[in-house]
Amino acid sequence: MDRQAKIDFILEHYEDPRHYGPTDPADVVMQGGNPGCGDIITIYLKSDEHDHIRGLSFEGAGCTISQAAASMVLEMFADKTLTDIESAPQEMIIDLLGREIAATRLRCATLGLTTAQNAVRELRRQRLAHEYGIALPEARSQAFVAVDEVSG
Repeated sequence: MDRQAKIDFILEHYEDPRHYGPTDPADVVMQGGNPGCGDIITIYLKSDEHDHIRGLSFEGAGCTISQAAASMVLEMFADKTLTDIESAPQEMIIDLLGREIAATRLRCATLGLTTAQNAVRELRRQRLAHEYGIALPEARSQAFVAVDEVSG
C-alpha cells in the first residue's frame, strides 16, 4: 500500500470508526491516555469463560492517528481471543499505519493497542482475584499510558 493509500485508510477509520461506543455490559472498562497531546481512549471489553471476545469497543477523543489506530486495532480483534490481544506486538499497528506515518506519533499510534492489552490484564487480574476469593477495589483504570509501555 503506498503512502496516499495508507493516509486514506487512516482517514476512513478516523471519520467512520469501527466498534465505536460502549459495550454494555462490559467486564472491564479501561481508560488510557497520552498526556503529551491529550489523546484519550476508553476500551470496553467483554469475554466469555473460554476467553473469546464477545464485546470490544472504544470511545475516545484526540488526534487522527490515535483514534484511527484504535478503530483498526478493535476491528482486528473482534471475535478473537484475549490471548490474541495480549500477544499482539506493537509493531503490528505501526506496520498497519505505515512506519513513515507512525514514526513521529508513536504514542498516538500505539495507544489503542496498549489500552486494549491493559484491559485484558485487568480482566485476568479480576478473574484471578475472584477465583481466590480476593476482594478488589471497585474500579481500576489507567489514566495515562506510561512511557515505558510504548515500544520504539
